[in-house]
Amino acid sequence: MLLIVDENVENIRLDIYLSELYDGISRSKIQSAIKSGKVVVNGEIKKPSYILRENDKIEFENLVENQVIKLKPENIPLEIVWEDENMAVVNKPSGMLTHPTFQETSGTLVNALLYKFGDNLSDVNGEFRRGIVHRLDRNTSGLLMIPKNNKTHEYLVNLIKNHEIIKKYHAVLVGNYPRENDVITEPIGRSNTDPKKMKVRSDGRPSVTKLKVLEHFGSEATFVELDLITGRTHQIRVHTSFKHHPVYNDTLYGAPAGKVKTQEQVLQSYYLKFAKPFSTEIIEIEIEPDEKLSKVLSYFRNRRA
Repeated sequence: MLLIVDENVENIRLDIYLSELYDGISRSKIQSAIKSGKVVVNGEIKKPSYILRENDKIEFENLVENQVIKLKPENIPLEIVWEDENMAVVNKPSGMLTHPTFQETSGTLVNALLYKFGDNLSDVNGEFRRGIVHRLDRNTSGLLMIPKNNKTHEYLVNLIKNHEIIKKYHAVLVGNYPRENDVITEPIGRSNTDPKKMKVRSDGRPSVTKLKVLEHFGSEATFVELDLITGRTHQIRVHTSFKHHPVYNDTLYGAPAGKVKTQEQVLQSYYLKFAKPFSTEIIEIEIEPDEKLSKVLSYFRNRRA
């Protein structure tokens, strides 16, 4: 098994990262596997405390006895909103994992992509992330770019690193956001107490989120557009929570249970603008609000009417 570390994984201990992947297996067992040489990073045996860096290559065999993991193509409905010979843009639904973990190897976007595109997917980031160049959280819906080959994958990676892709989100936030326009610049790093969470911290990575208020719903909620200048893990959720206006129903980052019940955070990646691979053509894509966002907006608009 090969995993390539991206910027959203770096700065975490090797044993903690593998513990996340093998959820339910004790960290001590993971540490023993690392010490015994069942795990190598960049071709070398590392300590469990080794801090992962971007582009590190982690190679390992199954760390659990008799466990054989093989991803299967699955005929899962897949909404393709744009496509050419090099890539596709899909609309991922809320509730779907972008790529498998060792506990969930079925029902993910990658399973659906394997069925639709077969071997016509990039494999730069390993088998578990075929065709994945950026991600959305399980309960965040919206637009994802899918490279069909490694050359396109590298092209899109460079666009992302050079901030040449415009990604915009819609969200409903808890409370009355006080500024019509805001730029949130707090650095983001991994939480010291919960490695599955991120937080604002002085030694974190530079992170920039632009926020524009679209509608106020009194003191209860605010409908906003968010423009990601950087793309850190959970960036919108961390930044808005830090401002004491977490995404509606985002219980992981402190939102109380809202009056409108939804599958966690009301957040959608609704807009993409990028240069078509190996061309001067500019692609601009915008989708309608998903069922979750529509449900919450309808509730607040009907109450106001």
